[in-house]
Amino acid sequence: MVLKRPLNPMPDDVRAALVARGLMAAYEARPPYQRNDYLWWISAAKRPATRQKRLAQMLDELERGGVYMRMRWNG
Repeated sequence: MVLKRPLNPMPDDVRAALVARGLMAAYEARPPYQRNDYLWWISAAKRPATRQKRLAQMLDELERGGVYMRMRWNG
């Protein structure tokens, strides 16, 4: 699959959070567009509190499975 949008690099804090929660495999199992969207969404936050809230949402969704940006996802 080729992404139509630029690829967003993974920030160190996001990588650390994924590793700490044991969710790297769940993250890598998601389609490229979802991984890229999550990284853009988190990085685009202007306030640190918003960034942390978005990171927490991504981690929770990966942990639960079947959810992507608060929408049902059948992966």
